[in-house]
Amino acid sequence: MIIKLAIAAAGIAATIVAPVQAQDNAAATQLTSAQITGVIEAPVATGSGDAEFSELFASWQQSDAGRVSDSTGFAAAPIQRVSVPSRIPLDAARMSSDYGMRSHPVLGGRRRHSGVDLAAPTGTPVYAPADGLVSRADAWGSYGNYIALEHGGDLQTRFGHLSGFAVSAGERVSKGQLIGYVGSTGRSTGPHLHYEVRVAGEAVDPRPYMLDSGSETRVALVASQGGIGGAD
Repeated sequence: MIIKLAIAAAGIAATIVAPVQAQDNAAATQLTSAQITGVIEAPVATGSGDAEFSELFASWQQSDAGRVSDSTGFAAAPIQRVSVPSRIPLDAARMSSDYGMRSHPVLGGRRRHSGVDLAAPTGTPVYAPADGLVSRADAWGSYGNYIALEHGGDLQTRFGHLSGFAVSAGERVSKGQLIGYVGSTGRSTGPHLHYEVRVAGEAVDPRPYMLDSGSETRVALVASQGGIGGAD
């Protein structure tokens, strides 16, 4: 399945093309970094020779010279570059709820799910999927303990239902850095991470952004329907 996602930033569109291969069976689907491969047209490599990409990156750098506006209402410090999320925020997890329309496990009825739920034991480390700035790290409504990271170019990632924090608002983080721990705070049915990617404030499918750029790192993401860990 080819997933294409247009990212609008500073009036310019970038496209992420992510071929996702998975077996459809009743038990589960194992996805590894060897199975999940893709091309991310963003500033994650140098010397690509892609003139279009170079222009895009230059425009993003100019547009991000000012302050980032955080859609959660918290002011954020300037970000001078764009870092596109390109790894799963947990080392291993079971996807208990996918992005898109679903039957809500708490409220009932068909509702749109703005992210993915990754079920894992309480206390499981949560890692930054890209370099960024922590714009928020506190309790926030149905998200429970919540972290928002700003990555430049109107890209934001959100992490909900955490049991604890490893960072504070205003901190800069690097890709792969520990930021918090899986929990079941807020509107939740069990320990899991609610993970969102937002572009210009709009929630988008996080799966294309969960590509592991480290070819030696195995990503054990088991996809199944229902199970422990879901909500928001």
